[in-house]
Amino acid sequence: MSRHFRAVVLSSALLFCASQSLAEQAPAEQAPAEPAPAALDDHGQLQNPVLQARFERITKELRCLVCQNESIADSNVDLAADLRRQVREMLVAGRSDDAIFQFMTDRYGEFVRFAPPLTPKTALIWGAPFFMVLLGGLIIYRVVRQRSRMPLDE
Repeated sequence: MSRHFRAVVLSSALLFCASQSLAEQAPAEQAPAEPAPAALDDHGQLQNPVLQARFERITKELRCLVCQNESIADSNVDLAADLRRQVREMLVAGRSDDAIFQFMTDRYGEFVRFAPPLTPKTALIWGAPFFMVLLGGLIIYRVVRQRSRMPLDE
């Protein structure tokens, strides 16, 4: 055999062995991209009715980042479909509702939730308009009271 032919055969054998080795390791290292087939019915819904109810409630509370005024349950854009798939996978994996909301909030910010939890930041955002109305009312009251005490010009 020629030297070139032996080099080709040897490199082909090495590539084949390396690819077989990687193929055997890959399934153990990768997480499944889709939920377990047994967890979904023919319509793509979760077979467990409790999980399906949780899925529907969670997806109605998460905002579509593209549409912004729709939940991911109502939106038809690709990102919303990906987020629904991710929520479904997390539910099948046994994650709690709070863990799912925390994951989404950490990843996309508080904007992803239609009803963000009450924190000092959100309390300030929601309380500032009421505070401003009270402050404005107080200012108007004091101005009217001061003017009523002033003598009338003739």
